[in-house]
Amino acid sequence: MADVKEATLLENMGLISYAELFTMLLKLDHTVLISDENITVMDTKFTDIPVCLYLPKKKSESQRRAVIFIHGGAFVMGSCRQTAYDFLNRWTANKLGAVVVGIDYRLAPQYQFPVALEDVLSVVRFFLQDNILAKYGVDPSRICISGDSSGGTLAAEVTQLVQNDPEFKNKIKAQVLIYPGLQAVDVLMPSHRQNEHGPILSRDMAIKMGCLYLTKDKALAQAVRENQHMPHGSRHLFKLVNWSTLLPEKYRRNHIYTEPIIGKLNSSYPVLLDSRLSPLLVTDSQLEKLPLTYIITCEHDILRDDGLIYVSRLRNAAVNVSHDHIEDGIHGALFFMTSPFYLNVGIRISDKYINWLEENL
Repeated sequence: MADVKEATLLENMGLISYAELFTMLLKLDHTVLISDENITVMDTKFTDIPVCLYLPKKKSESQRRAVIFIHGGAFVMGSCRQTAYDFLNRWTANKLGAVVVGIDYRLAPQYQFPVALEDVLSVVRFFLQDNILAKYGVDPSRICISGDSSGGTLAAEVTQLVQNDPEFKNKIKAQVLIYPGLQAVDVLMPSHRQNEHGPILSRDMAIKMGCLYLTKDKALAQAVRENQHMPHGSRHLFKLVNWSTLLPEKYRRNHIYTEPIIGKLNSSYPVLLDSRLSPLLVTDSQLEKLPLTYIITCEHDILRDDGLIYVSRLRNAAVNVSHDHIEDGIHGALFFMTSPFYLNVGIRISDKYINWLEENL
């Protein structure tokens, strides 16, 4: 994958934008969706949103489990048609005998917040309709929403929103979040400092692409780098992401907590206070409604502490949470588990994910 400095240089030269370059490179990895002896794969649409649908061919005497998978890519790139995601979703369908739905939501910077969330929510609500579940033979009590990276962000957001919807709240049995980003309030957590230069996802790269989800104004990204992006009236939210109290002590190390600086940014972005962007900003009473949860965090990942804090807050809210921390894990490991990389830690994470689903869904 192109180095962030090289991508920035090309953008500054006016040759190609940062986001366009990475999107172009990832499109080279798109695979042709084909059925095999075990799985029928359909390239279709739910509510005009493209989805990759994986249907086991083997007949089942009972209703099937279902997994709705949301791919990562910092909201600006990626697809359920990536080789690794196709492999993961196909394997999930085969191993669990489950119906799997991969969602190709619209991407920034062309489509900014909350378009990706609205696309995913639209697909989820469509799929959860009784007649659609019946069409695909899905057990309405055995459905999971999962995702990795920004897909994990969207999975957490959608699960929160669905649990507040009387029509659908009892149809999500579980959520799985794989190295998710869960807040945009404090970008100087210990994991941001320790993994500033990656591997894979550097702090600068995450900020640059994450800000494209909200705006093309480069002033926001600059303010975020200094942790000076939060608007007036946001201090009451800091306690919900305060790593000095919510992060397990072993991950705090010798880092000193300082609050994000308020009101330095000339432009105001009220969205930074929105829990639909930062799932960690919901109250404990809202967390109590959430279903069975499995979170995977990686040590060498700037987003590590988001996942660890969510685990702490969910447990404080008496939610049933399983958590695996991968000591040698890196952000984006799943993407590198297929050819030509066959990254061992990516394969192990996918094994943990599918084994947890097999036992708990």
